[in-house]
Amino acid sequence: MKSNYHFKFEGLQVYQKAMDFGEIINTLVMKFPNHELYALSSQFRRAADSIALNISEGYPGSDAQFIKHINYSIYSCNECVSCSTKAKRRNYISQKEDEENRMYLSELTKMLSSLRKKIQERNH
Repeated sequence: MKSNYHFKFEGLQVYQKAMDFGEIINTLVMKFPNHELYALSSQFRRAADSIALNISEGYPGSDAQFIKHINYSIYSCNECVSCSTKAKRRNYISQKEDEENRMYLSELTKMLSSLRKKIQERNH
């Protein structure tokens, strides 16, 4: 059910995609071993969630503030790449799952970079 209250950042495609990615990772880490619960599982979930959280946190601020948070989102994408690689190397996820994560993260990073560039261009 949709809310009667809408925030502007929720209309951003990159925000929607980042929200979806967070849910994908949340489901994916459920199959990690229990000893990873407070380690890689937690780190991966937090990094994945951080992508959307930083978009929403930076949105209402100044352009400089928003760009800073877009950069944080990109950093979180990069962290997710490392988490996915670790998960693959530990045989928690398949090569295919790692590749899907990388595809998603590549797309998110490109979208974030494009948004950052658009904001920078309107200030010049």
